[in-house]
Amino acid sequence: MITEMNERAQAIFRLIVDEYLASGEPVGSRRISRLLETQLSPASIRNVMSDLEEQGLLYAPHTSAGRLPTEHGLRFFVDALMEIGQLQETERASIETLGSRMTPDTATLFEEAGKIVSGLSACATVVASPKLDRAVRQIQFISLGEGRTIAILVFMDGTVENRVLNLPPDLPPASLIAAGNYLNARLAGNTLAEAKIRIHDDILQNKTQLDTLSTRVVEQGLAVADQSSGHLFVRGTAKLLGDVKALEELDAIQQLIDTLDRQETMAKLLQAAEDGQGVRIYIGSENRLFGHSGLSMVVAPARNARQQVVGAVGVIGPTHMSYGRVIPIVDYTSQVLARLIG
Repeated sequence: MITEMNERAQAIFRLIVDEYLASGEPVGSRRISRLLETQLSPASIRNVMSDLEEQGLLYAPHTSAGRLPTEHGLRFFVDALMEIGQLQETERASIETLGSRMTPDTATLFEEAGKIVSGLSACATVVASPKLDRAVRQIQFISLGEGRTIAILVFMDGTVENRVLNLPPDLPPASLIAAGNYLNARLAGNTLAEAKIRIHDDILQNKTQLDTLSTRVVEQGLAVADQSSGHLFVRGTAKLLGDVKALEELDAIQQLIDTLDRQETMAKLLQAAEDGQGVRIYIGSENRLFGHSGLSMVVAPARNARQQVVGAVGVIGPTHMSYGRVIPIVDYTSQVLARLIG
């Protein structure tokens, strides 16, 4: 399409989109006439705008109200004309604070990433991590009393996660110690999936040399250790309501906010990120997650050294969000998360 657009039309189209991204409002020919460096009358500009409208790049929301880019027009602008900005040093430093913890807990790391990106982008942020079958370094059981025991899982990547077990209130400390020793001998350096098959086989064949209570601790310990379904953190959803101009838009965005709070959103976000190697931009209805809410998403995967997706960082905002500014924020945050998670 860019080959079909002459230099004048391209300059006018770029100005219209730039103005729209800055204000979210329709752009008129008089405004473009003042911005153009060449002497071109508003009438001549309107003719070009009409041509762009016929190509499906612009539309008029109301009679004589100026023009707005269509989703198709925004996609063309993003793919062919947009200039991506540079990350400011203050922004880079803010994102780098994610690595200030010596051994960051994965959940805390992702939660902090969401807060930082939402603050820098002034948009809503969704940060997600899939369930990862990581190698375990150690597991320890500590009684909390009244039939509750906490299992502390230390993974080889340095992250720590806690799980609560419901066990008999009269469980002796010796059973917790025996279960922990047994599991550590078989889990250390192995993933849960690798160790579970062997352990379950030992239990079935009575090879564990554990008493009944210790065996029960082992079984429940394995069950809760495998309960993680990943992490999903949503921040700044109130910012999605800032540009609402119609009741139908409000309803659509409120439905989206409800959707973001559900765990199934994590799978959709990770899939959107995994579809590409780098930053992906979904404008309006291009992503089924948004329906007709008039929102866009910029999302990037965090990949480890084996190119596995260990997380995703997404920014959700109005279609007139500053894509060129948001892209480097999302991209750099995903790189920092990938580095910290390994």
